[in-house]
Amino acid sequence: MVKSEPWYIHAGLYTIIVVLIIVLIKVAIIDPKEVVNEDKFNRKESRLRMQNLKEAEILYQKKFGKFSGDINTLVDFIKNDPMIDSVMAAVDSVSKKSSNPFISLSNGEFAPDSLYKTPKSQQRYIVEIDTSLSVDTVVNRTGKILRVDSTIVIGGRYYIEDPDGYGTVGSLDNDALKNTASWE
Repeated sequence: MVKSEPWYIHAGLYTIIVVLIIVLIKVAIIDPKEVVNEDKFNRKESRLRMQNLKEAEILYQKKFGKFSGDINTLVDFIKNDPMIDSVMAAVDSVSKKSSNPFISLSNGEFAPDSLYKTPKSQQRYIVEIDTSLSVDTVVNRTGKILRVDSTIVIGGRYYIEDPDGYGTVGSLDNDALKNTASWE
């Protein structure tokens, strides 16, 4: 006669199998959905922030005649300049809609302090401006060089990049991409 194993061994094995099935479902189905949803949120939020940085650059350029290469300057400009307050409070006379250029973030409001860092890694956005040098030689009628004039232009183009890889705005090399986002 063969002696069978005690019932508690079978119950323990069935319990282990059920726990392993639950862990497998969590790892294979539930966690990937959370990762995908978090990535979608981070991409959307980061692009909204870069869009607001782009609008800040445009308004800064309208006021000062050049773009800013410093994110601290842009955020301070948004928070403290009276021109920004008047632009945000303006209403279109035809459609009676707000002409506020800034977009509300995912939480439903616009917060200038959120523009410093990316939502995923909390790294600062990369903001750069171009510097171009124009050189002109002044020559007299006999061909003798009188002087060399040089003009430095700072801030004619800007570039904003998300270090997490969710996109860029602008270009330092191409005027056609001055205010263009990579996802548009």
